[in-house]
Amino acid sequence: MDKKEIIKTAFALAELEISPEQTEQFMAYASLLSEWNGKMNLTAITDFNEVVSKHFIDSLAPMYADLLQTRNIGKKTADIGTGAGFPGIPLKIMNPGMELTLVDSLNKRIDFLNAVIKELGLKKVRTVHARAEDFGRDPLNREKYDLCVSRAVADLAVLSEYCIPLLSKGGMFIAYKGGDAREEIRNAERAVKVLGGKILKEKEFMISGTDFKRTLVVVSKIDHTPKKFPRKAGMPKKSPIR
Repeated sequence: MDKKEIIKTAFALAELEISPEQTEQFMAYASLLSEWNGKMNLTAITDFNEVVSKHFIDSLAPMYADLLQTRNIGKKTADIGTGAGFPGIPLKIMNPGMELTLVDSLNKRIDFLNAVIKELGLKKVRTVHARAEDFGRDPLNREKYDLCVSRAVADLAVLSEYCIPLLSKGGMFIAYKGGDAREEIRNAERAVKVLGGKILKEKEFMISGTDFKRTLVVVSKIDHTPKKFPRKAGMPKKSPIR
């Protein structure tokens, strides 16, 4: 099976419609990921089949889990700790109307993301080299987003302090967590409440085409975040809100 067919088959299994143009964009993305991975550590996943399933399809989990239901989500979205562009860029490819900001603390990864944006011809996407805490304290970003996503490897209480301050009231934060995240979610409940959020739902399922279990945690912004949050860089991770 050639690479295009691998992509088409994976998307069909996830019950996601994909156009020829989007297929080409994912092909180009995978090619750039492989090329740049030889120069810097972007991902330990290098097999094409696994890139498609464990990066692309996984990134799109909120869509096939019926948490983001429209193909053209015209939302102002922030992806915090985006790394190699996951989940933000796959969500953008599938939802061209999305206005996307990709935030990462490593400048080399920003260089890669800029190359991807240019090669794929993505519009209304910007990259920001910043610590999440600093980004969230900036008045230009604070409480300005409709949607915040993060697949970063961090405790949910920490991710909440990074992401919830960015949301306007009524906005949504979706955290990508591993299989059994129940204890972590319970431990983050106070942080979510203090930051002005409310956990709406937790959805646990298998990522299509893999043996990997994923839990999505959906948080709604119901009140303004107190001005002292997020705290200065390093504090959320060092001393999570409990």
